[in-house]
Amino acid sequence: MAERSTAAVDVADNSGDDPLTAKADTAATDGVAEDQKTAEKTAEATENKAVERQSGEQPSITAPELHSGHKLARRYRLEECVTRLDGFSSWRAVDEKLRRAVGVHLLPADHPRARSVLAAARSSALLGDPRFVQVLDAVEENDLVYVVHEWLPDSTELTALLAAGPLEPHDAYQLVSQVSQAMAAAHREGLAHLRLTPSAVLRSSTGQYRIRGLAVNAALRGITAERPQRTDTEAIGALLYAALTQRWPYESDAYGLSGLPKGVGLLPPDQVRAGVHRGLSEIAMRALANDGATASRQEPPCTTPDELAKAVAAMPRVKPPEPEFPLPAPPEYQRTTYQQGTYGRPQPRPQATQPVVVPPPPLQSRTGKALKWAVSALLIAALGLGSWQIADRLLGQDKPTETPIVQPSVDEKPAPSKPIAISSAQDFDPPPGGNGEEYPESVTNAFDGDPGTFWHTKNYTTAHFGNLKSGVGIVLDLGSAQKVGSVDLSFVGRTSVEVRTAPEDASSPPSTAEGFTTQASGADSEVKLKLTKPVKTRYVLVWLTELPLTDGEFRGQLTEVKVMS
Repeated sequence: MAERSTAAVDVADNSGDDPLTAKADTAATDGVAEDQKTAEKTAEATENKAVERQSGEQPSITAPELHSGHKLARRYRLEECVTRLDGFSSWRAVDEKLRRAVGVHLLPADHPRARSVLAAARSSALLGDPRFVQVLDAVEENDLVYVVHEWLPDSTELTALLAAGPLEPHDAYQLVSQVSQAMAAAHREGLAHLRLTPSAVLRSSTGQYRIRGLAVNAALRGITAERPQRTDTEAIGALLYAALTQRWPYESDAYGLSGLPKGVGLLPPDQVRAGVHRGLSEIAMRALANDGATASRQEPPCTTPDELAKAVAAMPRVKPPEPEFPLPAPPEYQRTTYQQGTYGRPQPRPQATQPVVVPPPPLQSRTGKALKWAVSALLIAALGLGSWQIADRLLGQDKPTETPIVQPSVDEKPAPSKPIAISSAQDFDPPPGGNGEEYPESVTNAFDGDPGTFWHTKNYTTAHFGNLKSGVGIVLDLGSAQKVGSVDLSFVGRTSVEVRTAPEDASSPPSTAEGFTTQASGADSEVKLKLTKPVKTRYVLVWLTELPLTDGEFRGQLTEVKVMS
């Protein structure tokens, strides 16, 4: 009986299938041995639990032994294990149904935290905030609990960004602004993170920060807090501190960052590293819990993400750095005949190795040439004068004198362009993807002559309108067909824009963006778009194609537009 039991174990260990499946197959072929083996394991487990209860130790849990290629729900194929810790494992996987990469957390169904992980995942999924990495599925199946979430291959962990050095002030400002606003929204729904580390924050290629593991990361590790808002606020302060100084604001090293020197306490970021933005340094200190630091601060501490978000919004906006243009290459160094150490010294006359050919003297001197040209000019003037006198006699003296026409100089500049009056305007958000309205009530603010007012788009999750459409804009009606030479535009933030015109004979604006003809394009906060050649049209479309990031969301704001002749 013992030999058969050992053989059954070997079959299970060497099987390439899931261990649960191997166990079931072995039990079917040798039920007696398996029953005996199960009874022995049950007795041993009961004894171990009794010992653990007496000693006060927690039982150690082994993560499910799964392998690359294993498939969950006949859909999620495991590719690479990225974490194996405390009875659970995390994987990079592929959703074969939708053909996209996903992340998967796995743990046994009898894990003491399995229920709380499922509850946290489902609560996070209900939030549906695009600033968080979304939970896609949370399932208990075949003695396993697994949570499926988004995988963002085009994003970079804050850990990797900080490994290259501190962030620029504008990037650090966007980090604390976006993360604090997102966590304030989560806490309003009763959700906390409790494990907001640099590896939990991702920055996309468009500069948007996203947070992963909301509620789930803490549930996987059994982390709780008496004051969850205070915990998350302090964590955001630590992230900002690290972004400004490339140091972790505690004495211990963490997340690839060096901690602060022991015994000195929590120093403000602008005392740790030169050149730190003073306003951001103050925000970091207000978010971090430290009595010694709070006593010297003039501003009160921030104890919730909402208070922190409001404090960031109240500070002066940190502008992005000006774009740097490469300087022109210096002219190529011209070599001289001077040799090192010989400048100013007489040099020996070089010995001629070949006879020097002396050119023949010129046939005539410079004076002779000048005389020749002077004589020629006099002859031409005399001939011209004679011809004019003969023509004057033939035409008669009684003809009235005409005023000579003065031709404009070649260097004379064309007349300056003039602004063309805008009769009316309307927002333009055509299908597909558009719903026909982009704040039509504020369209007139774009040409009222007041740069303090503006027309703005809706808020989007990406710079390209959440990948829902190619653009939005406004159509300007000039009242009648006018010759348009250029369009001047002013935006809040760097915005990509195109100027399009309707056909000259159009009596109403086209219903689609393709019905207009693109005449010029550019990208900046101040854009002067000159058309290749003047175009006669009544309707001008200002078509926004890429939006700037504003307070954690993407929004276009057109403060002023002028159509020039």
